[in-house]
Amino acid sequence: MGRHSYGRPRVHIYPGDRVGVKVGPFCSIGEDVEFLPGGMHNVAWVSTFPFSLVLGFDGTRENPVVIADTEVGADVWIGRSARILAGVAIGHGAVVGAYSVVANAVRPYAIVAGNPAREVRRRFSDDIVAALLELRWWDWPLERLRESSAWLNGAIGDEVRFGLPRAPST
Repeated sequence: MGRHSYGRPRVHIYPGDRVGVKVGPFCSIGEDVEFLPGGMHNVAWVSTFPFSLVLGFDGTRENPVVIADTEVGADVWIGRSARILAGVAIGHGAVVGAYSVVANAVRPYAIVAGNPAREVRRRFSDDIVAALLELRWWDWPLERLRESSAWLNGAIGDEVRFGLPRAPST
């Protein structure tokens, strides 16, 4: 869990898994959220059963299938009872709706919902998203965050004329 992120998600790790979950800073994770970073079985094989893991058979290929770590960017909000599947990357500033099942990558500052989760809309225009990604406010020291918190918790409005948000300078 990244700095100042909160929540108590369940992370399901199964025998043979070599993957994990990385959560960025300033994430809000709702109740009953589950990450399933591994446990994938190879559906192209004749049998999906993990003979080597369960029965100790030699000479069998590895099962479960290793996809990749599951990664959650900075400032992501994951709603109640969402399920995040193996190898998914959730971009900075994204929102995952409650009870969603996320099986594919989520773009930065996208809002996704459903089963499977699909993009509903972006939180901001592409120009503002690009500016926020460049700004990387989540890497700022705590004192700068304290000084900028009114701006960070405000809406992007008239003070942003050309899609370039400006934080108070420190």
